[in-house]
Amino acid sequence: MLLLGAGLASPAHAATVAELAGCSAIPGDAERLACYDRVSGRPVPEAEPVQQVAVPAAVQPGRPATAAQPDEDADENDLLSALSRHWELDDDAKRGAFLFRPHRPNYFLPLKYSSSPNNTPFHNAFVQPDLGLDPLEAELQLSFKIKGIEGVLGNDDLDLWFGYTITSFWQAYNNSISSPFRETNYEPEAMLVYRTNYEIGDFRVRFLNLGMLHQSNGRSEVLSRSWNRIYAQVGLERGNLALLIRPWYRIPEHDEDDNPDIEDYLGHGDLQVLYRKGRNAYSLLLRNNFQRSDNRGAMKLNWSFPLYGRLKGYVQYFNGYGESLIDYNHKQQSIGLGISLTEGM
Repeated sequence: MLLLGAGLASPAHAATVAELAGCSAIPGDAERLACYDRVSGRPVPEAEPVQQVAVPAAVQPGRPATAAQPDEDADENDLLSALSRHWELDDDAKRGAFLFRPHRPNYFLPLKYSSSPNNTPFHNAFVQPDLGLDPLEAELQLSFKIKGIEGVLGNDDLDLWFGYTITSFWQAYNNSISSPFRETNYEPEAMLVYRTNYEIGDFRVRFLNLGMLHQSNGRSEVLSRSWNRIYAQVGLERGNLALLIRPWYRIPEHDEDDNPDIEDYLGHGDLQVLYRKGRNAYSLLLRNNFQRSDNRGAMKLNWSFPLYGRLKGYVQYFNGYGESLIDYNHKQQSIGLGISLTEGM
């Protein structure tokens, strides 16, 4: 009994009782249990190492994206076809109404050389017979469109678009005639675009387009060149290849016709071929009047290629009639080099 009393009265046991009383006051279950283990002399197990949760590389600052996590900087439009991006044919491509979008190619060619500048576009006594043009000039084209109505008359596959294109030809290096803009063409346009999904051989018919456009050089009297057209267009696609077929009908002029024979040179429609490989885009535009005698037409080749970021280089080759309205009955070859701001059709 003496030994037991001595053991109970020992300082070590008194300290243990006090610590047990302190442990009972701890509110947290895990912390209270750990306290009991510590004061009772039970060995405390070593803490297990914390498992590191792997963070996807794409969401870690300064890390490149992996296949499991798409790159947030990647353009989601790259997953869509060229026709779908241009006309918003798929649900993922839709952007809604009243948003500016590229229409035709937007580019600036600071260097463009012509084999035969049109020095006598007007044949009358009141205009200088020889304009003294340089074969080297610059060309600028700006083109945009806006979806005015998405789902015309409640039809989800029918949209109404409005477009506007301006193309300027600038004698930038011709100081002898004060470096003027020798010609500027303006082209407002309205288009009803109907989404389709038919199969013709290996091609998909993606849309049918009914449009009306006015093209003019914005000048009056004897310097005027203008015409109005109604056209139908069909867009076909196979992989990275797209075909645009567009016949048109010229609306007759009620007043004096600026260029009554324009269809003899620009024909009754055009064919456009588009091909994209990686970040390179190629296009071919063909026109022909389909006449056995006095057969006339034109060919335009475009190539855009990556330069830096979204900026692309641009090469354009033209051969035939009608590079501009003032040259509708003049044949020439030209080649230009510059930059592409946005792609178009």
